[in-house]
Amino acid sequence: MYFKPVLAGLALALSTTAVHALELKFANFTPPFHTINASVIERLGAELSAATDGDLTVRGYHGGELGAGPAEQYVRALQNVAEISWGLPGYTSSQFEQTMIAELPGVFPVDQPGYEGLWAAYDEHLAQEFPGTVPLALWTSEPNILIMRDVEVRSPADLVGLDIRVAGATAADVASALGATPQQMPISQVYQALDTGQIDGVITGASTLTDFRLDEVADSFSLGAPLGRNTFFVVMNQEVYDGLSDEQRAAMDASIGIPLSQSAEEAWIAAGEAAIEIARADASNVVIDLNEEEIAAFAEAVAGVTQAYVDNVGGSETLAAMSGD
Repeated sequence: MYFKPVLAGLALALSTTAVHALELKFANFTPPFHTINASVIERLGAELSAATDGDLTVRGYHGGELGAGPAEQYVRALQNVAEISWGLPGYTSSQFEQTMIAELPGVFPVDQPGYEGLWAAYDEHLAQEFPGTVPLALWTSEPNILIMRDVEVRSPADLVGLDIRVAGATAADVASALGATPQQMPISQVYQALDTGQIDGVITGASTLTDFRLDEVADSFSLGAPLGRNTFFVVMNQEVYDGLSDEQRAAMDASIGIPLSQSAEEAWIAAGEAAIEIARADASNVVIDLNEEEIAAFAEAVAGVTQAYVDNVGGSETLAAMSGD
């Protein structure tokens, strides 16, 4: 006689929980072993679940399960194919002209975190480049290196006439200044391009040696040249973010921004350092630590690239904000 009200109340509670509980789809174009998974996707999911008693969770869809094109990652979040996605501004360089200043040589000293500069510039200078989304993380990679196949690079002269893959417009400017021919393509296509000889090498971070198995198709690595960095974003659909409950949004706000960006950047740096050590241990590889004179030659070759790009996009105030000036 008395169990009906109890069951009715339980049903109402379960119904309310079902209405408010939300699993966020996170679109990942890379394999689940990629650095992004532990440092961002799993971290964010664990923190949100813990803060909301499982009311807000994250599920990673890896290997392009929600769409294979890396260049379309921003659009996937904008159109809510996935509530969250990550990608590289360089793949759609024209949208992120100010953000990509962070990629240029000399903008950040080697020991300065790029995520700090990106967030320092965000509100006044970068926000307009992220329409319809809420950036959850912005960060830079470890410093770029030269990853080559069958070519040892010790000076800019060694790159003249070679086809070098770049992620976006800023790295293309760097490659051109060094005398190479830039070939822009997503990192997911680089393995085959190196393997077949479509390109001679790559300007990117060392973490790609393990994250994208480039160590299998490259055999020469030049370290120390001022080649800039890559930039990355994690974005969430604005309407989905606005539709979170107060508790869910508070949990989200506590995890995103600087903390999530720091987690990503430190993981990228650690992955790059580990990959270099693996490369050094392989006797079939040549790892070239450029000396001061060789580094100076590269610096001279790219000396005008940063200012020319900044002037071209009207980014002097953005550069100053990123640099802390």
